[in-house]
Amino acid sequence: MPIWRRNLYILMVSQFLVLSAMSMVVPFLPLYLQELGMKNPAEVQLWAGLVFGANFLTSCLMAPVWGTLADRYGRKIMVLRSGFGMSVVIMLMGLATSPLQLLLLRMLNGTISGFIPASISLTATNTPKEHAGYALGLLQSGAVAGSIMGPFIGGVLAEVIGFREIFFLTGILLGLATLVVLLAVKEVKRPEPTSQSTGFWDEGSAILHQRPLVILFTVGFLLQFAVLGPMPQMPGYVQKLGAPGGYVAFFAGLVTAVTGLANMLASPVLGRLGDRYGSEKVLFFAMLGAAVLFIPHAWVHHVWQLLLLRFLLGLCVGGLLPSLNTLVRQYAPKGKESTAYGYSTSAVSLGNMLGPVICGYLSGRIGITGIFYVTAALLFLGAWWLKTGLKFASSAMHDSPVEKHATGDHAPPIR
Repeated sequence: MPIWRRNLYILMVSQFLVLSAMSMVVPFLPLYLQELGMKNPAEVQLWAGLVFGANFLTSCLMAPVWGTLADRYGRKIMVLRSGFGMSVVIMLMGLATSPLQLLLLRMLNGTISGFIPASISLTATNTPKEHAGYALGLLQSGAVAGSIMGPFIGGVLAEVIGFREIFFLTGILLGLATLVVLLAVKEVKRPEPTSQSTGFWDEGSAILHQRPLVILFTVGFLLQFAVLGPMPQMPGYVQKLGAPGGYVAFFAGLVTAVTGLANMLASPVLGRLGDRYGSEKVLFFAMLGAAVLFIPHAWVHHVWQLLLLRFLLGLCVGGLLPSLNTLVRQYAPKGKESTAYGYSTSAVSLGNMLGPVICGYLSGRIGITGIFYVTAALLFLGAWWLKTGLKFASSAMHDSPVEKHATGDHAPPIR
């Protein structure tokens, strides 16, 4: 088996475990806060949101830093640093005695994370270019599967072994997965020594002065904002449509699960299409497809119609992040791929955080059906910005010998 394939399969399983660990606390987090002494229901809900979001906030802030260090010292070492670090911190969450301690540990977990961008960068830089889209799509499948199964596994384990024990078990499994990465994953293409001489701000400036990358970061923010924005409103929408048998919680979870399942199935396939026809085309048409499918979300009259639309939406969503990551690799300056992925991760995380918050506020004014139209408009805007922005930026780079020399492999403009 080629080294890149072995790396890919190991990192895919590792991403599954990491995303499972990060999302496993969702079903029982309010209950765990009650066990830590909180009694007021409103206070519990407030702190549940704070504790859950703290991880992603610090991760968003630190991702560019870890990306820069990965370009200097290697991507595998960043995977190991994050994996072993999160393993310890997650086990410490099981020893928390107050909500404040749990909040601080979640912030620390986000601070030292960086596992996902480091894995993406390691896969992208150590995989042949003709297989990059497929590899990143398969990696995305592992991540999506973890985010889907994490809450389910957490809910089951909470009933079987208790809240605190889940943190210990998760930390141990994550540590074992990272140990497998240490022993079995081989980083063939390591950073060159000359890339270690510049400072963090210089590294960031070099990335942010690449116009195609800034366009891709903006697109990443828009697509995550649009896709995740309506998610917290879906249980209320399922209730409004009338869940069969009155099982609102079950069908609300099913609406999320079918989207993730379709995403997981489509990611490797669309990744292969990106390798064959160009990732920019796959990303463009996937965003158009998602935008079109969000519009009839506002027209459904039955939960089964919503489930069908969510499954079809997941098929389009499966082509978004893998194609985006492939393009980031193509446009990143040579030797700065991890830094570019760090900034891309920050943009995506920002969309993950702001989308649900802003759409939640807007839903009180325009309703959930209005949110679907807003989401579709944002995705249309993102697709237009991708096509026109990349075409213009690519033409400018082609005319600029300085920028052309500074960057690595460039994707062709969208036709």
